[in-house]
Amino acid sequence: MGMKLLVLLPTYNEKDNLERMVNTVLHLGERPAMGRLGVAAVRVVVVDDDSPDGTGELADQLSQRNPGSVHVIHRKERGRGTAGIAGFKYALTQDVDCIIEMDADFSHNPADIPRFLAKAGSCDVVIGSRYAPGGHSGKRSVIRHLISRGASLYARLVLGMSIKEWHGGYKCYSRSALASLDFDGFLSKGYSIGMETLYRLLKLGFSYEEIPITFQERARGESKFRPREVLDYARVALQLRCSGKRDGR
Repeated sequence: MGMKLLVLLPTYNEKDNLERMVNTVLHLGERPAMGRLGVAAVRVVVVDDDSPDGTGELADQLSQRNPGSVHVIHRKERGRGTAGIAGFKYALTQDVDCIIEMDADFSHNPADIPRFLAKAGSCDVVIGSRYAPGGHSGKRSVIRHLISRGASLYARLVLGMSIKEWHGGYKCYSRSALASLDFDGFLSKGYSIGMETLYRLLKLGFSYEEIPITFQERARGESKFRPREVLDYARVALQLRCSGKRDGR
């Protein structure tokens, strides 16, 4: 039958990037490298948080042009965490083997997808990491770079696991791993979702591997990152650690 891949793209005001990203991902399925990996189908799910710039309407057009390959989830609420959860819940209703979550602004290079899938057969979670050996971060402000480095160090210290990049949004999950999670009990509303999902899976004993990626600052549009996300991230990490101790883990 072959591997069935679903690529999840949470969006808010990504009209300038979405069409190119969706087309790039779908065309990956035509490449020989994907065939050698046994990929039989590639689908895209866009989770749009009621973008005022028309991203949701563009996503609908892309769905109409690519029936069966592009699905759109429209939400009235906003939040990177709840958008991810909405996408995961939908993915678990579908006949798929692997779910890749990534940003739609090309800060995550879709050309890396075959590298994720090459590792997916031997572990449950593949983590794209700019801090793994061979990974890189594109041009960023010193402050953003320090925040990113500090966030990973903080998570390692608080959660007690040696993941090099906890908060990155480029990951590949096996369907069976995601199916083990109770998303209704998640704490994250924002960018801490990547950390929380990973922590909960590793606590359940699922295997992982980090692969190096190059993270590029977006070329079009504005970053959705806000300083309050730092406080939310710190809070969620502490809550996860405390809940783990109460559970005896």
